[in-house]
Amino acid sequence: MSEVEAIEARIRSLPPSEFASLRKWFHEFENSCWDEQIASDCKAGKFSKLIAKARAEYAQGTAREL
Repeated sequence: MSEVEAIEARIRSLPPSEFASLRKWFHEFENSCWDEQIASDCKAGKFSKLIAKARAEYAQGTAREL
């Protein structure tokens, strides 16, 4: 049995209250990882072209409201 399969089996055996706590923790952990990835990508300049395009559209008055 792989480590992931063992974790899956343990999760399936959790009582509902502990499963709810795990789900909440995992959701927060996943969001934190996502935030870190976005920050890292931004710092690396991966959004520079998109930012420049958005600024140009705004300056030209062609930007659309979301």
